[in-house]
Amino acid sequence: MAEVRVERTADGGFVGTNGRGASVAIGTGDEDGTFTPVELLLTALAGCELVTVEPLTAKRGHRMVRLAADVKADKVETSKLGTITITYDVELPEGDEKAAEVLQAVAKRVHDKYCTVGNALKEPMVVEQVVPVE
Repeated sequence: MAEVRVERTADGGFVGTNGRGASVAIGTGDEDGTFTPVELLLTALAGCELVTVEPLTAKRGHRMVRLAADVKADKVETSKLGTITITYDVELPEGDEKAAEVLQAVAKRVHDKYCTVGNALKEPMVVEQVVPVE
């Protein structure tokens, strides 16, 4: 199970914290040092792909010198995103003639099948809300 807590801070901002104590500042986009919820979504998608691609390519003996990704999405309506585009930024290991082929194959499988965040965005799922009022 994945679980985080998001709460309002004393200064009126918000912070998301996981059970391991890591936290991220969340805001509307007007505050320095914060992520908007949409930016967190895009970060989660790229992070999911990269943390899955990295060990799979390294395990096959092809550790990339640089493995990063840029993620973009336009708002097409007030509360709706259009197509999300993930663009990998990679530096292949020098002299490794198979690295590009392995990276492309692994990245495609991860994107199509193994990234939980990507799968959640591609397929309808139930999101429940509980608002207890005493």
